[in-house]
Amino acid sequence: MQENIIEIESLDMDARGVGHLHNEDGTPGKVVFVEGALPGERVSFVTFKKKKNWEAARMTELHRESSLRVKPKCVHFDICGGCSMQHLEPSAQVAIKQRVLEDNLWHIGKVRPDTVMRPMYGPTWGYRYRARLSVRHVKKKDTVLVGFHEKKSAFVADMSSCEILPPHVSAMLLPLRGLIGSLSIFEQMPQIELAVGEVTTAMVLRIMAPLTADDEVKLKAFADEWDVQWWLQVKGPETAVPFYPLDKELYYLLPEFGVKMPFKPVDFTQVNHHINRVLVAKALRLLAVEPQDRVADLFCGLGNFTLPLATQGSEVVGIEGSTTLTERALENARANGLSAKTSFSTRNLFEVTTEDLIALGKFDRMLVDPPRDGAMALCQALAGLRLARPDMLPKRIVYVSCSPSTLARDAGILVLEAGYVLKQAGVVNMFPHTSHVESMAVFELA
Repeated sequence: MQENIIEIESLDMDARGVGHLHNEDGTPGKVVFVEGALPGERVSFVTFKKKKNWEAARMTELHRESSLRVKPKCVHFDICGGCSMQHLEPSAQVAIKQRVLEDNLWHIGKVRPDTVMRPMYGPTWGYRYRARLSVRHVKKKDTVLVGFHEKKSAFVADMSSCEILPPHVSAMLLPLRGLIGSLSIFEQMPQIELAVGEVTTAMVLRIMAPLTADDEVKLKAFADEWDVQWWLQVKGPETAVPFYPLDKELYYLLPEFGVKMPFKPVDFTQVNHHINRVLVAKALRLLAVEPQDRVADLFCGLGNFTLPLATQGSEVVGIEGSTTLTERALENARANGLSAKTSFSTRNLFEVTTEDLIALGKFDRMLVDPPRDGAMALCQALAGLRLARPDMLPKRIVYVSCSPSTLARDAGILVLEAGYVLKQAGVVNMFPHTSHVESMAVFELA
């Protein structure tokens, strides 16, 4: 493989350095994405994937170093695929994510926010309260590995610690390897789902064969020593049940709103509890709910936003695609004494129509928190509402996004077709040291 030298101009969404090869006349030519390189650096690289208009490469030598380069805190950073940005100063990581959001809004949605919000920060280490750890018995090493996958690989990284997991979980990685290696079904346990609550750390063992009595004794001893709760999952997530101990409660708090949110370790909850508190508080301030307002919380999940909203408006309607989730959300509302002001509905929001919105009645405010696919059908339904019943359009929408590209697409529909103005947009650093971009946008009826 031929080694070349290139000047790095920017970073892409996967935290790869972006540079250009030059044509014979000196003009910029093919784009090269260089793993491990940062903007402003001059590096040697080796290409491992070549296409007509671009190449993917890895850095082999650093000739000029960026002032933003830092030494990764994790000793496994070069191998583990859990993080991609530890070599970049944290505030610079956020600045790059902010630019990714703005570029997507303009290039995909053809919109720009009136105001760019200050980024929302939180702890940069030990923040990951949710994780899926792969488990693999490696015969050649005669050992069990527990951790994230290696970079761009199906292999499990040989990890003895992890800087983004809570310290007490990081300290368990090696003992976990020893425990699983001692069980009779060590080759039939492909993953561990981790969920850390306020007082309980739960671990869901995915098991492909029954445990023996001796296995159960070992699991219980580990739980007692490390203060964890084991759950067992024999098939899909819906089969996960608590195993030992049974007297633990898994929940997180939103203290600003007096909300206690019970959840199961296989539920979708935000990875970063510290940032989630900031996110919820900021979203509600931006939504600016009045006491008389009727509010919609779309893609409501377990009620992460619904319950805090119920402390402010006259009525909050949470809508989600799963009956199981809406039933659990209602249970959470009752447990927090908020059921009188909340109701929940099960609908496929990826197929929602203007007629569906009319049937739901007028909402004064709307909070939208979709998965990565975004909320295109909803935004198109709102555009239809502008033509059919403009009096029913919510006057303000706060959109929380985990994908800047689908947010940008949906923002284009809301602004160019539904008659909204993009007042504010900004990033939420939910996943420090990764290329994941969480963001928030505020739309106001023009």
